[in-house]
Amino acid sequence: MKILFVSLGCDKNRVDTEVMLGYLSQHGHEFTDDEELAEAVVINTCCFIGDAKEESINTILEMAERRKSGQLKALIVTGCLAQRYKEEIIKEIPEVDKIIGITAIDKIVEAVDETIAKTGKKTFFEDLDRAPFGDNRRVQTTGGNYNYLKIAEGCNKKCTYCIIPKVRGSYRSVPMEQLISEANRLAEAGVSELILVAQETTLYGVDLYGKKSLPELLHKLGQIDGIKWIRVLYLYPEEMTPEIIAAIKNEPKVCHYIDIPIQSGSDNVLKRMGRATNNAEIRERIAYVRQEIPDICIRTTFITGFPGETADDFNQTMKLIEDVKFDRVGAFAYSQEEDTPAADMPDQVSERVKKTRRTKIMKAQQEIAFESARNTVGRVIPAVIEGRITDSDDTDGLTYVARTYKDAPDVDGYLFINGVQRELMSGDFVTVKVTGSYEYDLIGELCDESSK
Repeated sequence: MKILFVSLGCDKNRVDTEVMLGYLSQHGHEFTDDEELAEAVVINTCCFIGDAKEESINTILEMAERRKSGQLKALIVTGCLAQRYKEEIIKEIPEVDKIIGITAIDKIVEAVDETIAKTGKKTFFEDLDRAPFGDNRRVQTTGGNYNYLKIAEGCNKKCTYCIIPKVRGSYRSVPMEQLISEANRLAEAGVSELILVAQETTLYGVDLYGKKSLPELLHKLGQIDGIKWIRVLYLYPEEMTPEIIAAIKNEPKVCHYIDIPIQSGSDNVLKRMGRATNNAEIRERIAYVRQEIPDICIRTTFITGFPGETADDFNQTMKLIEDVKFDRVGAFAYSQEEDTPAADMPDQVSERVKKTRRTKIMKAQQEIAFESARNTVGRVIPAVIEGRITDSDDTDGLTYVARTYKDAPDVDGYLFINGVQRELMSGDFVTVKVTGSYEYDLIGELCDESSK
């Protein structure tokens, strides 16, 4: 059967999609990106915020129409929305053949086969705290030179706005030997950049080994031939120990890049959010990281319009952004999610105010980011090639698109390398002199010592 996979939401969901593709591939199923050729569709859904939920529902409804018309033989829904709204999907969208919970994705082959045979049960669900999947034979969907390594599942935090612990269960680390085996397989398949993800990477290993084991994991991953960059995302500020910071600093293959979700600069808002840090502690932690790793690139996110957020609260967030000068910032308007404590809090903020505040954050960060890009001019930095601009093969040389260590795939900027006189391949590591900048992006030229 030819199967179309639709993977929505975060990079952790992408890993689950690749695991399911791997199971199906081993059982002889084929895949297609063409809706017209697909005999079956699997939708891996997201429900973290309202927009993601809406996208998931609309995608299911669109494919349900194709199932109803007979264009599809099977429609299977999995992921966070399936986990959270199983009963509603069964009741409202009967065209969905099977529903798979997030801890039962290893049942994907059974679900497809039973749908074809018109037998079996409607739903596949396992204990929410089931051990996470590791050491899997994945089918890569990222393009080859980078991929994500999900080191843990679930979350133990009690953030009042977040549904993830209820949907994905408590924090469960993937055993280290499984991660090393999976990383080796990714390297053998041509992956040169590993991106470590989890709801929170800083707590890796606490449940299995009784201690924070991210430093040890980074050291072992750094020994793998073929892996040249290791990038760590989603480190909570209160959990970033000196040992973790030292590992990021000292392990040669680990990029000096961290993603720290902060969410607000107001102590009052942070407290209502259930966060474990305050403004002063955030500033202290970032100052310490920058002292230890002067060239560190720090990315963070903020939520605007959390219930009860006053103009003064928001101004404290703006002040934090202006003072700290984060390298990368994302901002999201608060989404009132049912079954979360924040949804029932008084003083809900209007959508207009949420969006206005989000715009103000991004405008302030824009100036900081543009200045940071300008300050990079003249530096010589390593970069990884993403691809070539196809219409660039003129007498002045080729133009390639690359990323620096400061640029995570899909969320950060690019480095455009002009005047290249030789062919480069995606995944090649090169050395570049930055000669200019344009908004978030950099412009540079290849140095003679560049190599694969």
